[in-house]
Amino acid sequence: MKASIEISMYPLDKQYGNHILAFIKELNQYPEIEVRTNTMSTQIFGEYDTLMDLMKNEIKKAFSATKTTIMVLKIVNEDLS
Repeated sequence: MKASIEISMYPLDKQYGNHILAFIKELNQYPEIEVRTNTMSTQIFGEYDTLMDLMKNEIKKAFSATKTTIMVLKIVNEDLS
C-alpha cells in the first residue's frame, strides 16, 4: 500500500535549524522514498511499511539529538506525490 506523510518538526533548542536540516538529510538517504521539502513541512511518499519503519528510526534519532522535540505527522493511505 502506498502512503504519504507530512512532517513538521519543532526542536525546542536554540540550534533548531541545524536539527531540522539534519533530519531532512537523513530522510534523503533513503532511495526508495520521495522527499519534498518546503518552508512549512517535509513530505515523504512511498510504501507504507517502508515509511513507517524509517520514521520510527529517524524520529528516535531526532529525539536523541535534542532535549525536547515535537513532531507533527499527517499520514494518508495514498501516494499524493
